[in-house]
Amino acid sequence: MKLWIPALLLVSGVVVAGCGGDGSQPTAAESVDEHESDGHAEGDAHEEEENAAVQLTPKQIADAGIEVLWAGPARIRETLPLYGVITPNAVGVRQVTARFSGVIRSVAKELGDSVHQGETLATVESNDSLQAFNVTSPLAGVVTARDANPGEQTGERVLFTVADLSTVWVELALFPRDIGKVRVGQVVRIRGADAALSADGTVTWVAPFGSSANQTLTARVLLENGEGHWAPGLYVTAEVTLAETEVPLAVDNDAIQTLDDRSVVFVNDEHGFEAHPLRLGRSDGEHTEVLAGLAAGESYAAQNSFILKAELGKGESEHGH
Repeated sequence: MKLWIPALLLVSGVVVAGCGGDGSQPTAAESVDEHESDGHAEGDAHEEEENAAVQLTPKQIADAGIEVLWAGPARIRETLPLYGVITPNAVGVRQVTARFSGVIRSVAKELGDSVHQGETLATVESNDSLQAFNVTSPLAGVVTARDANPGEQTGERVLFTVADLSTVWVELALFPRDIGKVRVGQVVRIRGADAALSADGTVTWVAPFGSSANQTLTARVLLENGEGHWAPGLYVTAEVTLAETEVPLAVDNDAIQTLDDRSVVFVNDEHGFEAHPLRLGRSDGEHTEVLAGLAAGESYAAQNSFILKAELGKGESEHGH
């Protein structure tokens, strides 16, 4: 507001001078001065709006979950999107039977239970010796199937299936048009239904034959699963990395917001978070190249930057009233 006050006083002075006793009109020079004063005031006001900053304390930044990153180089990936499903790693799956035919006396583990290697799954009484023996797990993992109940004869059937889920497979559906793009060794980013859940794996096998039912081939990805986030049976999306390009300056995609039909990021400096318009280049699922509007080493708001956009809009609304 202080930028507008001198201009208003100047205009008032001209008007008063024009109404003096001599009846004279404003000169051309006075009119130009009045116009330039208004123009400067409008330009300054526009610049003030462009440089409006959202000021937050470190505690407010932390409470809002705003992530502050530094602009710098990044790798932009060219990717192929695919769909798939999580399956157990067949290398770590064991089917458990009884060593001798007999009657199942007790069952110690249920479907979904975790087991250690050598842990008892069931107790069986042999038909021949009438001696009881334990059916144990051959590896550490999870019971994924159970076909054993007390009082039943074991016969030769599979009583339990135990799977080590510390690694899993991702079976990706590969359409014929994309066969030539996917090969063993490529890095693949896997994403779950929750967008926050993602992990990188590698292509370990591409099927040499297709499925007549859906006209696709299977590309298999090995995925680490030590924390158990990837449950077999869940559908996922995948991005196969076809190529990578190093760019000198990029920002996290979460940082980019739209203001007045322009792409901006909120740069964090001594004034607070200021919206800087950007000229953008190549992009992938994580980073976008910056061609102009930002310097390397500048800090900016990434995750939850939309909160700053909302705060800026709130401030402009209050200023307008």
